[in-house]
Amino acid sequence: MRKIIHIDMDAFFASVEQRNQPALHGQPIAVGGDPKKRGVVATASYEARAFGVHSAMPMATAIKRCPALIVVPSNIAEYRRVAMQIRDIFARFSDLIEPISIDEAYLDVTHNDDFSGSATRVAQAILNTISEETQLTASAGVSYCKFLAKYASNVNKPNGIYTITPANARQIIDQMPIGKFHGIGPATEKKLQQLAIKTGFDLRHASLDALTQLLGKNARFYYELAQGKDNREVRAERIRKSYGSETTFANDLTAPTQLAQELSHLLNTTWTSLAKHQLTPKTLTIKIKYQDFSLHTRRLTEPAGIDSQQSAHIIAQHLLTRQPILQPVRLLGVSFSNFLSTHVAHQTKQLRLFS
Repeated sequence: MRKIIHIDMDAFFASVEQRNQPALHGQPIAVGGDPKKRGVVATASYEARAFGVHSAMPMATAIKRCPALIVVPSNIAEYRRVAMQIRDIFARFSDLIEPISIDEAYLDVTHNDDFSGSATRVAQAILNTISEETQLTASAGVSYCKFLAKYASNVNKPNGIYTITPANARQIIDQMPIGKFHGIGPATEKKLQQLAIKTGFDLRHASLDALTQLLGKNARFYYELAQGKDNREVRAERIRKSYGSETTFANDLTAPTQLAQELSHLLNTTWTSLAKHQLTPKTLTIKIKYQDFSLHTRRLTEPAGIDSQQSAHIIAQHLLTRQPILQPVRLLGVSFSNFLSTHVAHQTKQLRLFS
């Protein structure tokens, strides 16, 4: 049986800023964009969270909730430097490390014989080392699978550990709100509620056939999670599934020419990243957030791959103009996904040379 640890740094960006600037220690701070330019909260300190401030919230709203809020600009270079320092600590305890984001990762410590083979004690040693060497705190979840390890890391936040064993897994899963299941977002949660499924217990006793009719191919995965089954391995080399860029405008845009120019700029920035990694996407998606905060996506997939920046521009502009812009736009984004393998992409390009 696997022994998996999920480590999640506590309010990472905000904690780094409080460490680096002692005057911010114990203060309600939010790292993110300028509220006058429609910035959003990237991370809020726990002092700010007590007022209901959270990530992805418009900074102006955060200030209304917490008038004493201190807004700190992001310092991505510093956060990456600290993240690499933490990654080096992980490597002392396991060779199997799967980063999920800049501030969290899975570690497989199945074959770590330190601390009499106790994964919980390994996790505590990792947290102690992070604290000693970076003066930051993290939380850890320990279990036999990724699903439960990630859930557990949020139970005793901040600066805590929680372990879910095979013996107590069913009880915990049965009581778990369905929205806490891996991969179940608001839309899927709403669908499940149509079948009166609100907890893991409900999902465990649901009809797999009914779930499949409602959710399609993902139904079995969720159903098996409810049974405590998750066979996903910790993968040391994760394949990035998408690349994208987006921007929130200082003033809402309405003019089609302005939107087209902004979209072109975002696409150029993202295409540079794709070219650097020699990736050929099949799917291009644009994201539009309107003045009323409603979010809409438009997507097109080219089965043979989008193999040139010019083609990407044509597709992006087509998606932008395919449907009317309903109201002023506050955010615009573009992303590429569904990448061809290097071998298939090369073959496709060769065929096009002779067509």
